[in-house]
Amino acid sequence: MLIVILKARLIRFSYLLLLGLSFCLSGVNVYAAGEADVVKVDARQTAPEIWRFSVTVLHQDSGWEKYADGWDVVLPNGSVVKPAPNEEFTRTLWHPHVNEQPFTRSQGGIKIPASVQSVTVRAHVKPDGFGGKEMRVELKGDQEKR
Repeated sequence: MLIVILKARLIRFSYLLLLGLSFCLSGVNVYAAGEADVVKVDARQTAPEIWRFSVTVLHQDSGWEKYADGWDVVLPNGSVVKPAPNEEFTRTLWHPHVNEQPFTRSQGGIKIPASVQSVTVRAHVKPDGFGGKEMRVELKGDQEKR
């Protein structure tokens, strides 16, 4: 009887292992709504010290309770560049993108001193905060980073 039980457990374990591997290898996105990842950044200089960023974010938004609600451009000294002092983020995302993943949003008029050679772009999730994949971008005129 013990051998039958062990065989059944081994078969069940093998099935679950193969099922998990097939999801991993198929490229199917099975992660939960956790951190927001920055997956692409296009930075274009529009005037001296003025930049426009188009940022692609991937996050499994589940609705108004949990969604990617903004992204930041962070200077090497840790300060966040914002289009206006009262803004929460460099670019606020005003609604969930449940059926649009990944999604891209842009923000222009971002003032970055000429002495800054690179920035980091990060995304924020309501209510969890920052923590997903960030992207470092070298500022050299027109710059696209994947």
